[in-house]
Amino acid sequence: MLDIAIILTKIVILTFIVVLPFVPISVYFERRFSAVIQDRVGPNRVGIPLTLFGFKKDFHFFGLIQPMADGLKLFLKEDFTPSHVRKAFYWLAPALTVVPALITVCVVPFGSPISIFGHTEKLLIADLDVGPLFVFAVSSLTVYGITLAGWSSNSKFPFIGGVRSTAQMISYEIALGLSIIPVLLYFGELNLGKIVQFQADNGWLLLPLWKNGSLALPDLQATLFWIPSFIAFIIFTVSIFAETNRMPFDLPECETELVGGYHTEYSSMKFALFFMGEYAAMVIGSAMIITLFLGGWSIGFGLDKYIQNFHIGSFYFGGLIHLGIFLTKLIAFILFFILVRWTVPRFRYDQLMKLGWVIFFEAALINVFLAALILAAPELTATIIAIGSVLLIAVTAAVIWVAKVSEEHPKPLRA
Repeated sequence: MLDIAIILTKIVILTFIVVLPFVPISVYFERRFSAVIQDRVGPNRVGIPLTLFGFKKDFHFFGLIQPMADGLKLFLKEDFTPSHVRKAFYWLAPALTVVPALITVCVVPFGSPISIFGHTEKLLIADLDVGPLFVFAVSSLTVYGITLAGWSSNSKFPFIGGVRSTAQMISYEIALGLSIIPVLLYFGELNLGKIVQFQADNGWLLLPLWKNGSLALPDLQATLFWIPSFIAFIIFTVSIFAETNRMPFDLPECETELVGGYHTEYSSMKFALFFMGEYAAMVIGSAMIITLFLGGWSIGFGLDKYIQNFHIGSFYFGGLIHLGIFLTKLIAFILFFILVRWTVPRFRYDQLMKLGWVIFFEAALINVFLAALILAAPELTATIIAIGSVLLIAVTAAVIWVAKVSEEHPKPLRA
């Protein structure tokens, strides 16, 4: 019963107190950050009009009343279901969108273990040895919710949005899966907790500047592996943008072409679930990028061992400090998501498909062979390494040539 109580407590705290509040926080950041980028006033005037009751000032609270008002509005709006929809699938689709994003929270390590009265507890819900595979398997289910929403609406624009989402997610999930193979080859692990602990001890994947807890320059292999790891980081990050339907990859719901896309026929809390699912997926995608490439909860530079030993009596609370470090990185990456949305224009659909199939798929596949060659080099002879390098360069050149030749150039129209 104690174990069940601990698991339920971690589910409530890490999912409903840590992750879910990031949805309205992300919305607030989106509004304020976009106002800064566009040099205009953000939502800092919304508040409670206390001057109507004789007070000298209204209660603005930095514009935080706006997301509260949005949530209240969505709760109180009429839950209207059009008569022409397929009702069972229409009601099921929003849940299929938001639930997988929340389930994937269970394998994300939020901090180092904490200890009290000799009992040590990890700051993650499920310590699975197949963490990335679990995340990909569960998060890919969201496409069913979006596709069902478009099909069950029995309307033209939502249906096009659902079909677009299916093609987009299939295209970028292949690149997403291939991009982390070099990372998993390097760590030799599928357990996200052990991956983060390895980075805390030996340097982040993109910042290998310490070894065994002390500052040190990386060896030759770690230095060379920075190349495939950086390529993997770029492909993985851009693919996460596509998987979460964020700008510039929001073709399934772009308002200039499809009104609202797959959720055009939805209102009230059903629309709010789609909205929540997108932001929850953005939070989990950011958490995965941080965990695999940027050290997760690790602050780095050999300081993590000292933080883990912080204690008051028998209570070792270093994991809570690491939780704060993880959330700080998460906020920074969410701001990066928002920055990209408000600075990069939306792709055309042919550009989106070309990036996924012609560029990212081939680049991720070649990157796997490059990473494998670097990792296997100490066990190989110089001749084999030279042959492998020549073959890799030849294959890369051939892929680039084929992609270039197969590209159709628009022909000028004659008057």
